[in-house]
Amino acid sequence: MTYCSSMYRSLEQVIVKHPKEAFRNQSHLADEWRNFNYLEEPDFEEAVREFQNFISILEMHVSQIDYLPASSEVGMDSLYAHDPVKFTPAGAIILKSGKTLRQPEAAVYKEFLTNRSIPVIGELTGDAVSDGGDIIWLDDRTIVVGRGYRTNDEAIRQLKEMTADFVDEFIVVQLPHDQGEAECLHLMSFISMVDHDLAVVHSPLMPVFFRQLLIERGIQLIEVPKDEYDTLGCNVLALAPRTCVIVSGNASTKKQLLDAGATVYEYKGEEISVKGTGGPTCLTSPVVRN
Repeated sequence: MTYCSSMYRSLEQVIVKHPKEAFRNQSHLADEWRNFNYLEEPDFEEAVREFQNFISILEMHVSQIDYLPASSEVGMDSLYAHDPVKFTPAGAIILKSGKTLRQPEAAVYKEFLTNRSIPVIGELTGDAVSDGGDIIWLDDRTIVVGRGYRTNDEAIRQLKEMTADFVDEFIVVQLPHDQGEAECLHLMSFISMVDHDLAVVHSPLMPVFFRQLLIERGIQLIEVPKDEYDTLGCNVLALAPRTCVIVSGNASTKKQLLDAGATVYEYKGEEISVKGTGGPTCLTSPVVRN
């Protein structure tokens, strides 16, 4: 079995977590949403409806969808199944979140993978912290890691060591302070790969060298305007090359994707995405892409 080393190949197996398990109930959300720095308290019933719509889109393209279990060890952010793990061709690397409240998710995730005989090739140790949202496969042999508040230098050192056999080029991108330490700015906040030569980006947050590198590699950039960046227009999940899912309400981004020959699915994501600033890539952890 070869596991995932792409952000855009055809998605065959994915891990998600249902809001029934992550959000639990309205009372739990009322108690916790401020602690987890959500924009507003999510509506539980509407979150469930939104998620079912999102899953119905995935089911059209993805043959295996695995659901993380409920756990009293983790909080409402566990909805965002992408961050505690990153897959390589040989299996998973277990991460340790730069958001302290999310760190217990790693052990739960490791047990889940082990129970399904999905290999774990390593895990971050010591002072290393990193979120999956800071790590992208630019292509099958190129990894880009964002150095910011959620991913530190020690994590980058360990990740480089653990991925050495699979990677020809390991690129570190320094992330800006932007809205500050409490907010979630990941590398994937401002870039989503939709094909080998197509990326959705928000250029104002991109270091010049990285933007130039993408252009030099022949990657067409779809520019997300500021108002649509705020509604997660830059967070685009590829189901296959140029077949993707976005949060509804990002008209400019959608039009540019369509003009680039992409098929675009939309889901209403006010409760499960916008309020927690986690779009479709955050809701999914791709296990196998081919």
